Amino acid sequence: MSIENPSREEIGKILKKAKRIAVVGLSNNPERTSYMVSEAMQKAGYEIIPVNPTVDEVLGVKAVSTLKEIEGHIDIVDIFRRSEYLPELAKEFLEIDADVFWAQLGVENEEAYQLLKEKGKTVIMDRCIKVEHALTK
Repeated sequence: MSIENPSREEIGKILKKAKRIAVVGLSNNPERTSYMVSEAMQKAGYEIIPVNPTVDEVLGVKAVSTLKEIEGHIDIVDIFRRSEYLPELAKEFLEIDADVFWAQLGVENEEAYQLLKEKGKTVIMDRCIKVEHALTK
């Protein structure tokens, strides 16, 4: 894999600047990692937008089925889906107004990475946003 993440310092800058995080695959089950991580980020002051066609709302926010349904700019798209879904999500990401494509810990895909890098996008893979946020405070 030739995936190279931004430096920790860069990631810190991204998180300081970001306000809106679209969370793909956000579960409404409080015991799931996606829920715990998103709840922590919401408590830290970020606007969380759940992207999951199987739930109505999570953390008090109405869910959308796809990234394209979100109105306005998105700072970070945080992904809790298996690695094989990343190329498809990368293509959708390129069609919306978003800055950072972030795949959670244990999730990475070289095809998606190359596609996004070719378009000059910021890509972070195999990192937990909550952990990075705690480390860069």
